[in-house]
Amino acid sequence: MLGAVAAGLLGAASSAGAFGGAGHRLIAETAEARLSPAARAEAQRLLALEPGATLASISTWADENRSLGTARWHYVNFHRGESCQYEPARLCIEGECVVGALQKQMALLAQAGTTDAERLTALKYVVHLVADVHQPLHAGFFDDRGGNSFQLQAFERGTNLHALWDTGLAVNWPGGDEAFRTAVKTAPAPAVQGTPVLWAEESCKIVAQPGFYPEERTLPASYAPRWAGTLTQRLQAASVRLAQVLNEALGAR
Repeated sequence: MLGAVAAGLLGAASSAGAFGGAGHRLIAETAEARLSPAARAEAQRLLALEPGATLASISTWADENRSLGTARWHYVNFHRGESCQYEPARLCIEGECVVGALQKQMALLAQAGTTDAERLTALKYVVHLVADVHQPLHAGFFDDRGGNSFQLQAFERGTNLHALWDTGLAVNWPGGDEAFRTAVKTAPAPAVQGTPVLWAEESCKIVAQPGFYPEERTLPASYAPRWAGTLTQRLQAASVRLAQVLNEALGAR
């Protein structure tokens, strides 16, 4: 079984991408299906400020409009060898990390008195950053910039560990795009909702597990099938938790 899965993962590429653009859209789409009627109506009212916009279409806005001032909002880096305990005074100075940014944007989205335009911007950030914080390497280690500096060969090309988890594992999923989407939608839901702090600590603990970093700089055939369940569970968790965040922030309006 392991060999068959590995062989499939090394086959033809699909259009999927776990935490790339396609992954963000998948998380938003599946989260939307979980919205309460009140939250869905309020989301649609805000989205109507930009005709044609959907939760899926705005899910990549934060990447497309990234600037020097917001670049650090997409990740938090922990120290390798230490516990994965989030300490904002050390790891998120002035709230400039994915946890701090997400906390701020969630508050703005729910806050009375915030203009609709401000709330739409907050919605765009929330939809994107909830997904980002569930990508394990968006809460990785300082010393290799969340896996961006860990170069390796995977699927017959040069890449880095961060990109592998962003898109590489999903793009090479056995059975292609539809099989990947099905695997995400049927993955176990998270046991607890939690907060952005918990979500980041979960991601860090995954990165700290033995075997997450391949010992060789060539990806072994066993790597993709070993971590496939973790990948799909993180996307499912992002979807479930995003829906809950939106239900709480938008459903009471």
